[in-house]
Amino acid sequence: MLSELNRAHPWSHNDHYADWVVRRVRASGARRVLDIGCGTGNLVARLRDHCAVTGLERDPATAAVAAHRFRDDPAVRILPIDFADRDPDDRWDAVTLVAVLHHLPLEPALRALRACLAPGGRLVVVGLHRDVTIGDALTRLPAVLLNPIIGVLKHPARATEPPQHMRAPIAEPRETLAEIRAAAAGELPGARIRRRLFWRYTLVYDDRV
Repeated sequence: MLSELNRAHPWSHNDHYADWVVRRVRASGARRVLDIGCGTGNLVARLRDHCAVTGLERDPATAAVAAHRFRDDPAVRILPIDFADRDPDDRWDAVTLVAVLHHLPLEPALRALRACLAPGGRLVVVGLHRDVTIGDALTRLPAVLLNPIIGVLKHPARATEPPQHMRAPIAEPRETLAEIRAAAAGELPGARIRRRLFWRYTLVYDDRV
C-alpha cells in the first residue's frame, strides 16, 4: 500500500534539502560553486541567484537537459563529465553534492573533495547511508510514514512515471553512518555530520586557512 502510494505520488527527497544546502553555501560567502552530479539542475537554479555555478553531470542526456535549461545564463556552466575528469587545478569557494557521494569510493572521494576547495572553502553534502542500527530504524520509521503523505500533498494528481529530475540511476549506499563519520574524521577533520529524515545525512566541512 505505501509503496503504491509512493510510486503514484513521487517527490524528491533531494530537492527537500535544497534550501538547507543553499543556506550553508550562502553563509560561507562563496562566489564560485561546484555542484557535482547536478542532474537536471534543480539545485543549480537555486544557487545561481547567489553565486556563479559550475555543474558536473556524467550522464550525457541529463547534462544536455541541464545545459539547455541554462543556455542563456552567464552565471551557470554545465559540463557533461564525471568528477574524476574535472580540472584538477581548479579550486572552488564551495562544493556541493546531493545524493552523489555514495556513488564514489568514500575515502578517496573525500580526499579529492577537500583538494577542490579554495582556502577557506566549504564542502556541503547531503548523502545516503546504509541502515544497520537502532538509531537508523528510529529515523527510518517516521520517514516511511511521512513519505506518502508528503507525496500526496505535493503532487495530488497520480503520476504514471517519475518526473524527469528523478530518473537518474540509483545505487544502494554501501557505508553505514558510523563508517562515514570515521572516514570524514580522517579526511575532513572538523566535519559536522548529522542524521536526517528521508534516508539522508548531512555533512559540512570548512577548510581552515
